[in-house]
Amino acid sequence: MESFMRIAVIGGGPAGLYFAILMKRDRPEAEITVVERNQADDTFGFGVVFSDATLDIFRDADEPSYRAIARNFAYWDDIAIIARGAEHRVGGNGFCGCSRRTLLTLLQARARELGVTLEFRREVRPEDFPDADLIIAADGVNSAIRTRDEAHFQPEVDLRPNRFAWMGSTRPLDAFSFFFEERPEGIFIAHAYQYEAGASTWVLETDPETFARAGLDKMNEAESAAYLEGVFADALQGHKLITNRSLWRQFPMIRCARWVKDNIVLLGDAKASAHFSIGSGTKLAMEDAIALHAAFMAGGDVATCLHRFETGRREEVEKIQHAADVSLVWFEHVKRFWNFHPARFAFGVMTRSKAITWDNLLLRAPEFVAEVQGVVAAETPGGDARNPPMFQPIALRGMRLPNRVVVSPMCMYSAEEGLPNDFHLIHYGARAMGGAGLIFTEMTCPARDARITPGCAGLWNDVQQAAWTRIVANAHAAGAKMCLQLGHAGRKGATKLMWEGMDQPLEAGAWPILSASPIPYLPHGQIPRAMDRADMDRVKAEFLAATDRAIACGFDMLELHCAHGYLLASFLSPLTNHRCDEYGGSVENRLRYPLEVFTAMRAIWPADRPMSVRVSATDWAEGGITDEDMLAIARAFRDAGCDLLDVSTGQTVADAEPVYGRMFQLPWADMLRNEAGIAVMCVGSITTADQVNTIIAAGRADLVALARPHLTDPSFTLHAAAEYGVRGVNTPVQYGWGKDALFRNAKRAREDLMELRRKAKPASHAPR
Repeated sequence: MESFMRIAVIGGGPAGLYFAILMKRDRPEAEITVVERNQADDTFGFGVVFSDATLDIFRDADEPSYRAIARNFAYWDDIAIIARGAEHRVGGNGFCGCSRRTLLTLLQARARELGVTLEFRREVRPEDFPDADLIIAADGVNSAIRTRDEAHFQPEVDLRPNRFAWMGSTRPLDAFSFFFEERPEGIFIAHAYQYEAGASTWVLETDPETFARAGLDKMNEAESAAYLEGVFADALQGHKLITNRSLWRQFPMIRCARWVKDNIVLLGDAKASAHFSIGSGTKLAMEDAIALHAAFMAGGDVATCLHRFETGRREEVEKIQHAADVSLVWFEHVKRFWNFHPARFAFGVMTRSKAITWDNLLLRAPEFVAEVQGVVAAETPGGDARNPPMFQPIALRGMRLPNRVVVSPMCMYSAEEGLPNDFHLIHYGARAMGGAGLIFTEMTCPARDARITPGCAGLWNDVQQAAWTRIVANAHAAGAKMCLQLGHAGRKGATKLMWEGMDQPLEAGAWPILSASPIPYLPHGQIPRAMDRADMDRVKAEFLAATDRAIACGFDMLELHCAHGYLLASFLSPLTNHRCDEYGGSVENRLRYPLEVFTAMRAIWPADRPMSVRVSATDWAEGGITDEDMLAIARAFRDAGCDLLDVSTGQTVADAEPVYGRMFQLPWADMLRNEAGIAVMCVGSITTADQVNTIIAAGRADLVALARPHLTDPSFTLHAAAEYGVRGVNTPVQYGWGKDALFRNAKRAREDLMELRRKAKPASHAPR
């Protein structure tokens, strides 16, 4: 990096100012100018929030500015959730609030002290700085620079449906407080925190329907404030709401494919936004500045440094955005959880972004977790308040499971002509001995031409039936229940084994394939034949024959696979169903054949045994299945006798663009559970007992299926039971000594952890 640089910063918010401070401090010879369109003391917010962890980062980055901020903040440790007449507090959070105006003033003073040139009330463009070596575009969420070069930066702006407005109050607060109020118009939310003596920020939020019913779209600032003073009269305790450009808006989720163009780099909200519900907007901006400064300090020319910044920073930004996105979606759908017990509702608020979990709260707020555990047990027939949620029983018709852990269906591609062998006996037997409440088979096919690959398991002849009977008996002997998943591959059939080329068509030995419409899964794949009525009758008969065999095998539960682009799923999605007859078009028509198959199977499956349906709740593709479609599908299966929805997503079309992450499919599970009124099983990137407890306690699913964790640890549930001290887990008597040793070691580990907690002194930035 050249020792002398000319740097222009467009935008005088925290991102631009903080970068200018860090660079000028370490490169005093650099010529740095910050240009802001507003006046120096203009600001349209009230307060900003930083966590203890963020303050640590600021202290390490620039001690003088950290000290200035620390002298001017309000500190709190608790988060308070006030809803439906109850208040729940959770400590150990460590946050501070600071006036946005004060923060900007402090950063401006630090920048001037170092020799940064500050210019206000001036509109500029990058071309106004022809000699600049580096141009920082920190011009906010409505960045003119990003818009001007939109084709290069490729921003995606998702305008979210909820309406919100920033207001203030003189009401003092000793916690970050979430106030929820229900009115005839709907539910209103206040995100409130104190940022200095006698001053608190109130971000008011509601859904678009409530917003319209309340008439807020027709009110001015003063009228809005007066209306909300009535809504939150108890919370405000006689204090007024204060406005300052408190306009109702929709939150824009912003992502950019590129952050850099030549010597221009986007910073802060200009490149990526994070929803206010996790208080990360200003944090994100200032940590951007720290990362950009570090990229330049590492050396190299401007292009090298900007590339280093973008590649090194992007993952962390995306993590923060993902947490913020999950949080905002929870608030958009607060009605799903509104009728929960207040403790369970509060637990959902705390864990909504996945950053805080059951175990985390168990360490910081054991009394709160104990209350939630008791509520979950009380709401569970036969529940035990001594056990965490994953070890509460559940009954589906006549099948009772001792816990909520499920071994997910996982194709093994190891059968020969559909015949499960000794591998399958050992595979399922090992997991049956591991304590999981329920074990799913891999997708098992009702006919030879229903297979995905030559290695897929089947149940269409007596030899296969005998093999499955042996596997089920072995699992039952170990104390486990088993569910048979029946599915037809449809247009995704006649493909290679996964490790030879997943979804790639067979080069030899392929069989003809069927689908709702003649659309191949891959452009070079086999074109399926669109099913006619004769095909439908034949395939339904094959499913019914397999159902009869499943009864004979002794399976405890039966699942119909209607997901992942396979045959029945190809009817459900508009991306794969282009039919013009009574099986295409509306969701009711697209549902007609899968529902016909399910209803016929339910009619012969024993009434005391449950049935489930696996669905892809979104196709992760433009024009795919909608939430409204999915709710209609869920209700139809529920009314036809489905006891459980196995909620997966995607794999419908090859060009889908899923957004992966921990528990990434959970929002659709809780939508179907809490809006369609049916029990659900969630799947997808769930790896720990902590996550299982969090999901069940928050009321977002009834069963949790884990795949890969069970491949590496067949005794996942037993290990979790030892961790939480729950002894009533089914394991073979022969394994008793090992189980006792496991529990003894886990107990010592818990005692050691408790001792560490007693000795540990919480580190915080609270004034002392």
